[in-house]
Amino acid sequence: MRQTFLQQLLRTRPLDAPEVIVEGQHGLHRTLGLFALTMIGVGATIGTGIFFTMVEAVPKAGPSVILSFLIAAITAGLTALCYSELSARIPASGSSYSFAYASVGEFGAFIVAACLLLEYGLAGSATAIGWSAYLNNFLENAAGWHIPTMLRSPMIVAGANGVEFHPGQINLPPIVLVIICCFLLLRGAKESAGVNAVMVMVKLAILVFFSVIAFSGFQAEHFTPFFNTDNSKGMAGMAGVTAAAGTVFFSFIGLDTVATAGAEVKDPKRNVPLGIMLALLIVTVFYMLVAVAAVGAQPAAMFEGQEAGLAVILQNVTGKSWPALILSAGAVISVFSVTLVTIYGQTRILYAISKDGLIPPSFQIVNPKTRAPFVNTIFVCLAVGLVAGLVDATLLWDMVSMGTLVAFIVVSAAVPVVRRRHLGVHGEGFRVPFGPYLIPGASILACLYILKDLSAVTYHVFFAWMLVSLAIYLLYSRHHSRLNKN
Repeated sequence: MRQTFLQQLLRTRPLDAPEVIVEGQHGLHRTLGLFALTMIGVGATIGTGIFFTMVEAVPKAGPSVILSFLIAAITAGLTALCYSELSARIPASGSSYSFAYASVGEFGAFIVAACLLLEYGLAGSATAIGWSAYLNNFLENAAGWHIPTMLRSPMIVAGANGVEFHPGQINLPPIVLVIICCFLLLRGAKESAGVNAVMVMVKLAILVFFSVIAFSGFQAEHFTPFFNTDNSKGMAGMAGVTAAAGTVFFSFIGLDTVATAGAEVKDPKRNVPLGIMLALLIVTVFYMLVAVAAVGAQPAAMFEGQEAGLAVILQNVTGKSWPALILSAGAVISVFSVTLVTIYGQTRILYAISKDGLIPPSFQIVNPKTRAPFVNTIFVCLAVGLVAGLVDATLLWDMVSMGTLVAFIVVSAAVPVVRRRHLGVHGEGFRVPFGPYLIPGASILACLYILKDLSAVTYHVFFAWMLVSLAIYLLYSRHHSRLNKN
């Protein structure tokens, strides 16, 4: 029977469709314990934003950036609880795209997919740009050589009067990094939980190393005045705190990975929510430790425009290059791995959307030998590399947070829908406490609170992207009928 346009927008993926079955002979095995699960959450979160966002956030909030981290942590925690319930009740592969498709419908799922593409794509570009700064710092301290300015300066930058264009400039190292990631992904790169746990320990050790040395130069007067007093950009007081929360929220992206691993976890009813809370606690403690140490070691006014900020702080505190060398080396290694995984996630999201018939089928073509989606991977790496090489990271941080926050809102709204419609085959699994409205509602309000102080440029780019996504949806959705036929 032919569907109306409204019915098409609201149609959901059947829970018994082959794509969402996770148990049985061909399902995933429950092999992950609480420690491995917690390390997955910590590893997917730490290693990206904390190395870079202080430089972007402190000029907005001043020393009160500490409150920005708390607001971001609370928001991430509320949404992660919603992810826990959906992963327990809906036997999907675990992404918010799949959750939305099974609950709020096809159009909502496509909006989430567009947000995820924005999140993962720009996150890959932003981390590659940050990698460039720490690589340059490492080369200077290790060999006394630095990358020429013209080869590590973007063409499109955020100036005092808005977006500026500087023809002839290019940030080459991020492009090289993305090319290496593309090569590895085309060969079928993968990670194990054990390797991830080792990498997490290395990352945490680097942050502890920074904090110990930075605290040796701690000065309490750097926290006075606590709030930003410069209102020239409308960021004095709590407005600056909220704006900075939107920037540092990038540092908490990845906690939902714990929920998406629910199909491979032992005793998910206990371990998924506990793993989320433990990962959130560990991440928040380390972020707060780094934020307090960094602001205590350096006046807030010095953060703006600072490349490889944490490494520079160590160099200024000690007057020696070796602490900065160690931190830069750790950042180069950890950010490389995060960039690789981020691009990997982007390609798999496109693969899933293509399998559902909402974008061209070329995005699901895989190499018969490596089983990697090669057209998809090349397309993603081209896009990520171009943005990383041409655009200033300042223009990307808030865009990543914007896409993530909107996706989180849809996921939180899906919880009462799932409860009302009695969806899911794991009704005995984890449920958000205090009913289906309080915590999901608080999660939505917290996301909206952060969203309200993002820049006008961020909103303009986001809505332009949504219009492009809507056009793509309308173009290809007419081909999407097999889920209703199967």
